[in-house]
Amino acid sequence: MSYPEPRYLSDRGAISAKYRPAPEEPDTGFIGASTISYVATEDTTGGEYGLYKVDMGPKTIGAKEHFHRAISESFYVLSGEVQFYNGERWTTGGEGDFLYVPAGGLHAFQNDANEPLSMLMIFSPGAPREEYFEKAAEYAERNREELKAFQARHDTYFTDMPDD
Repeated sequence: MSYPEPRYLSDRGAISAKYRPAPEEPDTGFIGASTISYVATEDTTGGEYGLYKVDMGPKTIGAKEHFHRAISESFYVLSGEVQFYNGERWTTGGEGDFLYVPAGGLHAFQNDANEPLSMLMIFSPGAPREEYFEKAAEYAERNREELKAFQARHDTYFTDMPDD
């Protein structure tokens, strides 16, 4: 394995670092007792990755079994315990644990514990996940066709939604 081809070709570095102070409030409420903070969106990183902090309350369902066709998804547990599903079985992840799911990999997660959970989610390459986080609950209330179109637009394919 080698480094990718250079994308920056000048002999001098550029002044291009972006600092973002921590928000006072999470950026969005999500389904159930979860909040998601936008640490680095695809706009911030030029599409290289998206980084999000997920805070889940006790006994909270996260995402049911699904996969992505174009993006990988990774999880890093900051505190608490999370149940990860890797397409075969559930396993408990705790502080410092990491799960990488390549494109096409089945996965799910939830907080079965009586304590809150905090973790980072990384999508690579970066994708405009914010609309998905902000409107998934709204689309879940709409008709099946609109929901499936919304999910497909956001590269999210749930296994419990047959194709008709």
